[in-house]
Amino acid sequence: ALRVSYLRSGGCDPTILDQLLHLQLEATVLEKGTAGLRRGRQMAEAPPAVPAETPGTGTHSLDAALLAVELENRRLEDELLALKVRRERRADAGSRAAQRHRQELAQLQAEVGMLRCHTEQTRPWLHPSVFAHPVGPPLPP
Repeated sequence: ALRVSYLRSGGCDPTILDQLLHLQLEATVLEKGTAGLRRGRQMAEAPPAVPAETPGTGTHSLDAALLAVELENRRLEDELLALKVRRERRADAGSRAAQRHRQELAQLQAEVGMLRCHTEQTRPWLHPSVFAHPVGPPLPP
């Protein structure tokens, strides 16, 4: 739960993730150890219905291998979650940048429109009567 909380809050430091994974491994080993002690006490109190396994049959190494695979799966899940978080952040940043560009474009278009209006209002208009008379002397025939 601590690891997932760290990842969801944006944590992605590999050193911290490794430490969290190591702590989880230690907790799992301790939990299995206390569960094994409880199982041993129960077996001592009641005779087993099935003959107990002899030491060295490989169940301990199988448990260790299973635990290692389980921890590797969790580590990979953590990496996957971290990648998803980073991808979502990049997508959010991209959409924010696109929104900012759209706003800037709209502002520039509004400014261009205002400048056009301003130039049309301040442009010196020539009256049509100015063009009624020829500018130069009449051309010879």
